[in-house]
Amino acid sequence: MVMKMGMIVYLLLVSVLSMCTTSHATFTPVNNYLISCGSSQNVTHQGRVFVPDSHESSFSLKSQSDTTVISTNNSTLPSPLYQSLRVFPSPATYAFNIHQPGRHWIRLYFYPLQGSSAHDLTSASITVVTDQHVLLNNFTFKTFKGSFLFKEYSVNVTSDTLTLTFIPSNGSVAFVNAIEVVSVPDDLIADLALEVSPNGPYSGLSALAFETVYRLNMGGPLLTPQNDTLGRTWENDAKYLHVNSSAVRASVDPGTIRYPDGLTAETAPNWVYATAESMGNADVSNVNFNITWVFSVNPSFLYLIRLHFCDIVSKALNDLVFNVYINSDIAIQGLDLSTLKGGLSIPYYKDFVSNASLGPDAFSVSVGPDTNTDVTNAILNGLEILKISNEAGSLDGLSSVKDVLPDSHSKKTKIGIIIGAIVGTVAAIALSAICYCCFIARKSKASPIGQAWLPLPLYGNSHTITKGSTISQKSGTASCISLASTHLGRVFTFQEIMDSTNKFDEALLLGVGGFGKVYKGTVEDGTKVAVKRGNPRSEQGIAEFHTEIEMLSKLRHRHLVSLIGYCDERSEMILVYEYMANGPLRSHLYGAGLPPLPWKQRLEICIGAARGLHYLHTGAAQSIIHRDVKTTNILLDENFVAKVADFGLSKTGPALDQTHVSTAVKGSFGYLDPEYFRRQQLTEKSDVYSFGVVLMEVLCTRPALNPVLPREQVNIAEWAMTWQKKGMLEQIMDPFLVGKINLASLKKYGETAEKCLAEHGVDRPTMGDVLWNLEYALQLEETSSALADPDENSTNHISGLPLPQLEPFDRSVSIIDVGVTSGTDDDVEEAATSAVFSQLVNPRGR
Repeated sequence: MVMKMGMIVYLLLVSVLSMCTTSHATFTPVNNYLISCGSSQNVTHQGRVFVPDSHESSFSLKSQSDTTVISTNNSTLPSPLYQSLRVFPSPATYAFNIHQPGRHWIRLYFYPLQGSSAHDLTSASITVVTDQHVLLNNFTFKTFKGSFLFKEYSVNVTSDTLTLTFIPSNGSVAFVNAIEVVSVPDDLIADLALEVSPNGPYSGLSALAFETVYRLNMGGPLLTPQNDTLGRTWENDAKYLHVNSSAVRASVDPGTIRYPDGLTAETAPNWVYATAESMGNADVSNVNFNITWVFSVNPSFLYLIRLHFCDIVSKALNDLVFNVYINSDIAIQGLDLSTLKGGLSIPYYKDFVSNASLGPDAFSVSVGPDTNTDVTNAILNGLEILKISNEAGSLDGLSSVKDVLPDSHSKKTKIGIIIGAIVGTVAAIALSAICYCCFIARKSKASPIGQAWLPLPLYGNSHTITKGSTISQKSGTASCISLASTHLGRVFTFQEIMDSTNKFDEALLLGVGGFGKVYKGTVEDGTKVAVKRGNPRSEQGIAEFHTEIEMLSKLRHRHLVSLIGYCDERSEMILVYEYMANGPLRSHLYGAGLPPLPWKQRLEICIGAARGLHYLHTGAAQSIIHRDVKTTNILLDENFVAKVADFGLSKTGPALDQTHVSTAVKGSFGYLDPEYFRRQQLTEKSDVYSFGVVLMEVLCTRPALNPVLPREQVNIAEWAMTWQKKGMLEQIMDPFLVGKINLASLKKYGETAEKCLAEHGVDRPTMGDVLWNLEYALQLEETSSALADPDENSTNHISGLPLPQLEPFDRSVSIIDVGVTSGTDDDVEEAATSAVFSQLVNPRGR
């Protein structure tokens, strides 16, 4: 009955909306070009009039060769705009006069009509660029699943002319059916948003270009440009819901929506805020689940996510409190709309920047109830996902405008000959001067005056972010006070970095982290390296750069990634590490399609990582807390030896007379120690908790946080612990491992993870104890079945094992301490540990 009523309301909304042919516009665009390409007359579409592109008044069309037009009277096409098109056999440019610079919509319509043209337009390869941005690159309907293509872009036009150039590729033609160039309010997209992971501000958006990938009206009907003051289209969200029954539609009269100061219908129409998806009964006894929408996106780009909210479901203030997730990360915790806006039915939106981190092309947005509220409900009214232009200024691929624009061949041969003669004469005169300069330069290099760049200071501000830096006019690099340190590793020049990475070739990209992109490189002696290039927009900046260098320069251990050197030249922050051929542990667990790891190898990897962390906690003069332990920061070399990486967030541990370090919370959601999160008190046990999450991730092969799953399964630590306490951990482990694990080993492993994930740090083991137990689990896996009884090998019964043939073993002296007395000789540590374990669980070892 409820579902029927919801459908009736929905149909009523559609019928009412269809009667509304226009909305009361509060924004009038200064520039408003609506062009029907190849048409001989005006075309009316969704209440707007498109004029033929042959009417060249305030815009012009220039082509290197004659263009052709194709038209039809076929009324079955998706839109009358697709009944004509213009074909370009060579590059052609539309130039639009811009009366007021600022942000503009660029909307393009494509449908491959078949006519008198000698070319098959379904095979046409189309590239479209503006003055600064690549909008479309080598698009063809031959590989496109749809019959027509509509693209919407948002660009910031800074001059009095906007050019759109259509470039045919691969010996084909280009074409277009219709074009829109329309002014947009400059404040529609703010310069600043919140980056989901790493958490922090993301600035500079006002200068970037965007492509609309998804724009959804949650729980409501399709909204066309007739119902939007900015001519946008909002589609219904139903087909993107992960579980259809997880949501129910909510709606109110659009007239009841009250826009606050700073928000208008240009932000989103009141129809968007008047409908929503709210929590529904997913036919489960526990209604504490999330509503999740899943999308397919290009993982090579960042995305601007705009979430629209309006509390239209509450009867009183403070009833609705919920969480918002983007991919595996929590974006907003405890969102209370009525408190935030001071009432009900008041629109609110929030912008975030994120990438596709759930898989090769998966992207998700979720809302779910907060655990601290009595009302289990959550809503979402609207959602926009916009692709952000990359460093090349492209929204399609890695090529810049300069890369895709063809060389001009329109010059007449005669002019070319004259210019060639002039250039040849000038070149002949200049050649002798150049040779002379080169000779003088070689002589001067034979007696170098000194190094133009000084080593990085470890303290104070780096020139990479300080405006008052002194810049060398000769080298273009900043000079700063040097500590004359020689222990920080090799200092690379920026040119050496460029050479080793083939100018940061995207084909050599290994991954993207909180600090920036990581590339595979090869230095001059042939050594493979990993080059981490700092992203100036990342929250991890100069402080993390200093920390990474300072920490790794004094740490050497087989299970820690080695820092080879760094580059701090040309306002760059670049770190160079040893190359880890098998990449992060996470990619071998899920998401990358790599072969699953056998149980023994997973144990060995966990043991290696535990050794590295134990060395950090105990091997240095003062303990070091990693603070960001996760599967992406555990790297594997060519032999699958695990090494802990990424020390940018590391912190020196408490002094002898202290129990903790008071510091701001940093790390990754899903791995954060809850006690550290609540009290901002950091200890070595915070790393132990994070490592416990890693252990469960290794066993269950799923992310630490996955909002796509039912609520009780979102957090792997909570979910796995419910099964561990039932003694049924095998029910949720990687199916590949079923029947392939010694149950005694699994039990020991589960008990170890459970201790790591204790709520309070005082109840957790040290990393030395964790390492001891993991080594024991490995020995149980390798030992004979006679000693593999789970009950016999429980941690609760270790002291009672009948081992009369062994010499007394003093647990007050840690086995690991024996291995680290030499400071960094971890091979001795591993040999000693393995020898003791071989005697402990295998009597034949003696």
